[in-house]
Amino acid sequence: MTNAKTNQILNIETVVDDMLGTIERDREREIISRRFGLFDRRETLEQIGELLGITRERVRQLEKAVMVRLKAAATSDLPHIKTIESLFSEHLRSMGNVARISNLSAMVTKENNRIDQARVSFLAQLAPRLAVIEDNDFFYHAIGLTAVHNDNAIREQVNAIIEAIKKIGEPVAIDKVAEAVSNKDNRHVQALASISKQIATLNSRWGLIKWPMVNPKNIRDKIYVILHDHGKPMHFNEIAKAIKDSSFRRKDVTTQAIHNELIKDKRFVLIGRGIYALKEWGYDKGTVADVIAKVLKKAGEPLHRDDIVKRVLKSRQVKETTILLNLQGKNQFKRVAKATYTLAE
Repeated sequence: MTNAKTNQILNIETVVDDMLGTIERDREREIISRRFGLFDRRETLEQIGELLGITRERVRQLEKAVMVRLKAAATSDLPHIKTIESLFSEHLRSMGNVARISNLSAMVTKENNRIDQARVSFLAQLAPRLAVIEDNDFFYHAIGLTAVHNDNAIREQVNAIIEAIKKIGEPVAIDKVAEAVSNKDNRHVQALASISKQIATLNSRWGLIKWPMVNPKNIRDKIYVILHDHGKPMHFNEIAKAIKDSSFRRKDVTTQAIHNELIKDKRFVLIGRGIYALKEWGYDKGTVADVIAKVLKKAGEPLHRDDIVKRVLKSRQVKETTILLNLQGKNQFKRVAKATYTLAE
């Protein structure tokens, strides 16, 4: 093991080997190694029982008995355990007192592969001052400090955060979530939220995994997020580049595919040659002539062409000549005075 005060990297295989060496019987070492995936993939009780010629229940009993003995030894003479616990705790405090196994492993192992993460989990389960949350449908595999909360308290606090986000009803910054659960430690709330499979985050917004603004699953949702965050209309080529430069998963999509989705989705409005805006910004679909008609109808009186151009340009990024050609060349508009137009009857 390297010096924890230098680069914090463990020779984790040696540490695990030394701990397994305290298990006297070969069969019991084999069970622990295979159940935790310490040298290869994790195996089920059935698989290990078949290999060793014993029942599934007997494997379970032996695993439990060995872990009880190892945890008991952790308070006295289990190799490296105090150093491991101190190192893990130091990192956990810096990460908000709880973290996913994968994130902690990235800080203390060289490769942070699947086996490294399994070893970190195994070591954490032996450390008296660490609480382990098992991976399931609701939680990522995680570790927390028991000085702050045990495993049940971690789950309860995460569930409280989920309920708070549901009540807020939209993605928000983590400080708003922390305020909603009456916790002044934003970093701690963020750490708790990070271990939930029901919560997602994107661009400093936190929300439920089913909300597109924090977990866009298709091209249309990704386009929406890009436009929303940009805050103003964009050309479809700009949108395509922004998606490719983003932190989205599955962002390798063609410009043509993006353009096709822009055309089909009612959330997006074409306001110029290849330029799109969000409908929620007040833009309406339609041709330049449709926009002119809307401007005149809203005015309720004839308007000078310069005034018409000015108002149309607020919702369409087109050339002034395009507006004038529509105004002069469409039967739906009638000139009633010099350069002044109204809707035809």
